[in-house]
Amino acid sequence: MKDEQTEEKGFFVFDAKLRPWIDPPLNRIGVTCARRGISANAVTLAGLALGLAAAATIAVQGPVWLALGALLLGRFADGLDGAIARATQKTDLGGYLDIFCDFIFYGAVPLAFVLREPEANGLAGAVLLFSFYINAASFLGFAVMAEKRGMQTTAQGQKSLYYAAGLLEGFETILFFVLIAAFPALFVPAALGFAALCTVTAVARVMLAFAGRV
Repeated sequence: MKDEQTEEKGFFVFDAKLRPWIDPPLNRIGVTCARRGISANAVTLAGLALGLAAAATIAVQGPVWLALGALLLGRFADGLDGAIARATQKTDLGGYLDIFCDFIFYGAVPLAFVLREPEANGLAGAVLLFSFYINAASFLGFAVMAEKRGMQTTAQGQKSLYYAAGLLEGFETILFFVLIAAFPALFVPAALGFAALCTVTAVARVMLAFAGRV
């Protein structure tokens, strides 16, 4: 692993376009947090705790505002940890912890909807988790090969790994989670549609690999 630097290439949608707007204010907040002794890893773990709180709220059919608030604050923390790391010292451990916590959060939200209404949401939740699984395999496999070849880019900002971006990245996933948290009745069709797009993203990464892009 390189330090907390993400390198991507491919056919990204919104993430790269949002970077010029998101990064400057986030970096300023990161500098302030670093000066006050707040560590990037602590913020990463706080973001995970907030994400799990959002998932738990969804699972027990708690207030929508509480689930949305915890979800959005958790994702804000997920962006802030990298800004703090850039203001202090980027580490392999920080990058590893960030990715590890992200995958826990991404799995927790679909699981929450299955626990919420097992009979209604069970199949769609399983399909969604399966699509996340194969998408994660394409993501991490591509990242490992790209690391071996020393591939780098800053199109998506600085993070932990180089990977081929796809139709669905962080911004689209957050929008999807906000949609289903705000309107739980839409979970089944939204989950099936998102799962299909996740699968397309995974297949496209594999095609990039076969095309010699890694």
